[in-house]
Amino acid sequence: MNYILIAQQASVSEKQARNTIQLFEEGATLPFIARYRKEVTGGLDEVQISAIKDAWQRQQEVEKRREAILKSITEQGKLTPELQKKIEAVFSLVELEDIYLPYKQKRKTRASIAIEKGLEPLAQVIFTGREADPERGAKAFVKGDVASSDEALQGARDIIAEWINENQDARVRMRGLFQRNAIITSKVKKKKEEEGAKYRDYFEFTEALSRIPSHRLLALRRGEEEGILSIDIAPDEDDALESLDRLFVRGSDACKDQLVLAVEDCYKRLLKPSIENEFSNLSKEKADVAAILIFSENLRQLLLASPLGQKNVIAIDPGYRTGCKAVVLDNQGNLIADKVIFPFDRGQEASGVIASFIDKYKIEAIAVGNGTAGRETEDFVKKLLNSLKLTDQIGLFMVSEQGASIYSASEVARDEFPDKDVTVRGSVSIGRRLMDPLAELVKIDPKSIGVGQYQHDVDQSLLRNALDTVVESCVNSVGVNLNTASKHLLRYVSGLGPALAQNIVDFRAKNGNFKSRQQLLKVPRLGAKAFEQAAGFLRIENGTNPLDNSAVHPERYALVEKMAKDVNAGVKDLLQKPELRKQLTPSKYVTDSVGLPTLQDILKELEKPSRDPRETFKKFEFDSAVRKPEDLKVGMVLQGIVTNITAFGAFVDVGVKQDGLVHLSQLADKFIKDPNEVVRLQQVVQVKVTEVDLGRKRIGLSMKGLS
Repeated sequence: MNYILIAQQASVSEKQARNTIQLFEEGATLPFIARYRKEVTGGLDEVQISAIKDAWQRQQEVEKRREAILKSITEQGKLTPELQKKIEAVFSLVELEDIYLPYKQKRKTRASIAIEKGLEPLAQVIFTGREADPERGAKAFVKGDVASSDEALQGARDIIAEWINENQDARVRMRGLFQRNAIITSKVKKKKEEEGAKYRDYFEFTEALSRIPSHRLLALRRGEEEGILSIDIAPDEDDALESLDRLFVRGSDACKDQLVLAVEDCYKRLLKPSIENEFSNLSKEKADVAAILIFSENLRQLLLASPLGQKNVIAIDPGYRTGCKAVVLDNQGNLIADKVIFPFDRGQEASGVIASFIDKYKIEAIAVGNGTAGRETEDFVKKLLNSLKLTDQIGLFMVSEQGASIYSASEVARDEFPDKDVTVRGSVSIGRRLMDPLAELVKIDPKSIGVGQYQHDVDQSLLRNALDTVVESCVNSVGVNLNTASKHLLRYVSGLGPALAQNIVDFRAKNGNFKSRQQLLKVPRLGAKAFEQAAGFLRIENGTNPLDNSAVHPERYALVEKMAKDVNAGVKDLLQKPELRKQLTPSKYVTDSVGLPTLQDILKELEKPSRDPRETFKKFEFDSAVRKPEDLKVGMVLQGIVTNITAFGAFVDVGVKQDGLVHLSQLADKFIKDPNEVVRLQQVVQVKVTEVDLGRKRIGLSMKGLS
């Protein structure tokens, strides 16, 4: 394993890379390493540790491919000590494949056919420039399957073209030229203009491959896959041929003429398609990574959105024809009542149902989905609360429905509510999202939540892994209540997974609430390693040990007890009395395994145990005079909420059932490269309406000049 290369790729020291990889090899998870092994990693954060993991996995792929290549060449009887040394010195898949190319088993090629005809010696003398008169030399090969000297020369050029294609220097040069100067062009295919109208911007399109943004490249690739566009990637052809000529054209003038023809044929027929395919894949991978990063950041912001907290809640999924589905949830999110109401047809009856729910179940908040009829349902509830004089006592909140329909029809929802239909399940999801977005959204496939760009066009395996990592990171950064968490939330806790999460829920159902973290070791198949990885991220309220409701890891309980003893107090006193904590000198507790970073984390946690890193919930309301796109007028300044962030800007909901776009150039009064520099998902922002195109369903917004 090349730790130096991994360290360079991850921008860390070799020691940090080596130590971190050793932790992964021992079964540690990324959240655990970042939180509890800072001394080992030198204080690396999750992003740096993830970079090490990615580089390590790439090196494992290289090692696996190296073994396969060595085995293949050995079986061919062609592995020399020099070739083996060359292969073992390479740590790049591309370089490995270049070395292996001449030994790779091929289907029949023009070159192999020419070799079978005995034309390799002719190719050799021309390639080295030693043949003064290639046409005369070719006559000696006119026999058998070779009908003429022209056919002999053509066969020799075919062989030379393959040699050039397999030449490492040639491939390195072409890659360099593509890297610097490749242009991506697209054209509309014949008779596809009408069908592909949405790709009109790309019917005659040209841009430097090195500068094309991810969203544009993914749009081109989608147009190509749909059969609308044809795409080409290449540098200037004359530059490519000139570069290859300098490398291979030598010897007599007559040989040079043959070599120029062979070079041109090689480039057009072999090298260019091969390198173009490489760069097509590389550019797609790069665009995928950029799109996935945007999706991941959006998902992180959404999962860490402010929770309202544990309240008795009414949640309403709005609707006109089939009515509104109202449910009541207790402060743990359990469904305790549900009813279909028709506030727009039978308003008095609907008001009576909601009023009875409020009174009977001591309701503290009402959540209304932001879909069809959302604003009208909000008006109905607002009017009712006003009539009951409860406007100040009960909060009314609009909640995003994105992905709720996916959840309501999922196996997860069927398991939770086997006797309820999808409409009730959707309402429950809306209410729970208000109380704790993270706990509810982990039940939904992240791709279905509706944030990001081109999520269906990127590598699905990479996307799934990236989003799972984000969910895991968010869950562990917040911490999980061991006695109330669902199996869907527990599965993302460091070291657990679906099977152990289910075992914990089953154990809890059979034995009652956990009283201590140590009880986890009684859960079937939850061993010492899983306990080590998970315990610090699980919380127990009112347990036997107050530290069980903190992020202090059980492996450090003895240390905290020593701290408490040193100030003549108990652990509970240390948690409650800041004057006792001020008496502690962290450096006094430094050991070989516990350094200042861990000690500082412990002291922070003692100050605010089980602190939720999410922001405090803030209420937001749309302008009551604006309900539909037709209500918008250019120049209006409104409050809205950021619903999605892409590479080219941010989408903002201003309450008209259709999001408007604040283009990257309109997000700030200064130049910015990334929308995340100025906006966050779910952020309340002021926007000015700059365009309303009802026909194309487009709303243009700007944040320039607004606070």
